[in-house]
Amino acid sequence: MAERVEQRLEDRIPELEQLERVGLFTHKEIRAVLRKVSALEYKIQRRALRKEDFINYIQYEVNLLELIKKRRARIGYSFKKDEIEHSILHRVHSLFNRATGKWKDDVQLWLSHVAFCKQWNAKHQLSKVFSTMLAIHSNKPALWIMAAKWEMETRLSSESARHLFLRALRFHPECPKLYQEYFRMELMHAEKQRKEKKEFEQAKMDLGEFNYSVEILNGEMARIVYRDASQKIKGVEFQLAVLSIAKLFDFTQDLQKEILESLQARYADDPLTWDYMARQELELGSLQPTEHSTKQKKVSEMAQREERCCAVFEEAVGAVPTEDMWKCYITFCLERYNRKTNSEELKQKRLERTLSVFSKAHESSLLSEALYKQWLQLLLDSSLSEKAVEVAEAATRHFSQSVETWHMRLQVLIQLKRDDVTQCFEEAIKHVKSKGTLPLWTLWVEWSEGTNSKEDTEALYQRSLHATTPAESVTMKEMYLDWTYRNSGYKKVKRLFTSLCENRPFSLDFFRKMIQIEKDQESCKMLHLREYYERALREFGSTNTDLWLDYIKEELSHPQGKPENCGSIHWRAMKMLQGDLVEDFVSKYTLLQTGHL
Repeated sequence: MAERVEQRLEDRIPELEQLERVGLFTHKEIRAVLRKVSALEYKIQRRALRKEDFINYIQYEVNLLELIKKRRARIGYSFKKDEIEHSILHRVHSLFNRATGKWKDDVQLWLSHVAFCKQWNAKHQLSKVFSTMLAIHSNKPALWIMAAKWEMETRLSSESARHLFLRALRFHPECPKLYQEYFRMELMHAEKQRKEKKEFEQAKMDLGEFNYSVEILNGEMARIVYRDASQKIKGVEFQLAVLSIAKLFDFTQDLQKEILESLQARYADDPLTWDYMARQELELGSLQPTEHSTKQKKVSEMAQREERCCAVFEEAVGAVPTEDMWKCYITFCLERYNRKTNSEELKQKRLERTLSVFSKAHESSLLSEALYKQWLQLLLDSSLSEKAVEVAEAATRHFSQSVETWHMRLQVLIQLKRDDVTQCFEEAIKHVKSKGTLPLWTLWVEWSEGTNSKEDTEALYQRSLHATTPAESVTMKEMYLDWTYRNSGYKKVKRLFTSLCENRPFSLDFFRKMIQIEKDQESCKMLHLREYYERALREFGSTNTDLWLDYIKEELSHPQGKPENCGSIHWRAMKMLQGDLVEDFVSKYTLLQTGHL
C-alpha cells in the first residue's frame, strides 16, 4: 500500500512544482498540500474502503481547484493549465469513477460527478458518466430526462436527446413524465429549426444544402410522440400536461386542436376536462386587447368572462353531477372571490355567485365535508351568522359520524354565543363514537370554564374521564389538574392528584405539572416532591433519563433534600433504564457532577 501511495504522490510532483514556479502557491503551502494529500491517499488505499474518505478527498481537490482559480484571477496568470488544472481534474474524475464503481447504487454520488463535470465544462467526460450511470440506473426516469436535456440544451444535439428518450421509453413505456419531456424536446427542436430557417431567409442565403422538412417544422414529430403516448397513457392529467406544453409554442395551433378534440371525445365525463374547458373562457377573453379600455369597461369585461366560465360549469354539473365536479366549480368561484379587485360591485357579485353555488351543491347532496367548512368560513367572514348556523347543522346531518364536522358546528355556536351550545355538545357525543372524541371534550370543558359554574365544569371533567378512551383521558387528566389548581388551590389539587393516580394511564406531563405546582408553593416540601417523583418513575423510569436527573438535582438543591440519597437514585436508574439510555444517563450524570449541566 505504501508503495502505491508514494507512486501517486510522485505523480503529483510536476503539477506542484509548476504551482510554486508560477507563484500561485508558496513552498510552505506546497508542503502542506503534500501532507494533506498523503493522509487522504492512505485512507483510500485501505482494504476496508469508506465512502466518506473518497468524498473528503474529492472535496479537497475541488477546493484546491477553486483556490487556484481565485489566485489566477488575482495575479492575472492564465498559463500552464494543462500541467496544473487538467491534472487535478483528471484525478477527480478518477476518484469519482472508483467511488461510483464501488458504490453503484448511490445515485447522489453519480449526481455529484455530473454536477462536477458541468461546473468544469467536461463535456466528453459527462457523456461517459451519463452512459455508465444509465446502464446501472435504467429504472429511474428522472436520470434519463436529465441526460436528454443536457444533450439537447448544452450539446445542442437533438438526435442524441431523441435517441436517449427512445431508449428510456423501452424501459418505461408508460411513464407520463418521459413522454411529456420527449414531446417538449421535439417541439423545441422544431422551433430551433424554424428560427434557423428564418435567419437564413432574412440573410438571403441559399438553403440548398440545408434540408428543412416541412413536417418537422410544423411539429409532426411531436404529434407522433403524442399519438403514441395517448394510446398507452390514460387519464386527463396527461392530456392537459401535454396541451400546456404545446401552448408554449406559437406554431402548434393544429396540434393543440387535435389534443383538445381528443380530450373532449375520450374524457367527456371527467370533471378535469370540464374544469379546463370552463377556464379556457377566462383565458380566451384575456387575449383581447384592452390598452385603451376604461376601468369600468375592464370590470365589465371581467364580469362577462366569469359569467361565460360559470355557464360552462353549470352545463358541467348538469352533465356530470358528481362531488368532484361541484368541487371544481366551487374552487373556481372561491379563486375568483379571493382575487383582489377595487370594484365593490364585482366583489359582491363574486360573493353572491359563490354562495349560490355552495347552496346548489348542498341541495344536490354533493358537497364534501371540507367544502362545508369553507362555506361556513365564508359565511362567517361575510357576517351571515344565521345562515352559518343553518349550514353547520346541515353539515352534521350529512356527516353525523365526523368529529371534525361537529367540532366545526360547535365552534360556530360558541363564536356566536348561542344558547343551545350544551344541547349541541350532548347531541355530538351521542352521535360520535367514543374513540376520537377528545377534540369535542377539550372544546366542551374550555367553553364550560368560561361560561358555567365551577361545579358544572368539575362534573364535566369527571364525565370526560369516563367517556373518553384511556389514551385520550390522559390529556383530560392534565387539563383537569391544571384547572383545579387555578380555581380551587393547592389542597384541592393535591387530593385530585391522589385520586387520579388510581386510574392509569398517565403522561409524564401530568406528573411534571404536579411537581411544578408543589415547587410553586411557599412551603415546598421535599417529602411531597419525592412522592411525585417516585410515582412518575414507576411509570416512566425505564424510558426517561431526564426524570432521574431532575430527581437527583432536586435532592441536591432543595433545602430539605438529602444529597446522600443521590447514590441510591443513581443505582436504581442504572438498573431500570433500558438499552442505550444507560449510556446517555451516565454521560449526563457526569456532566451534572462536574457542574456542566
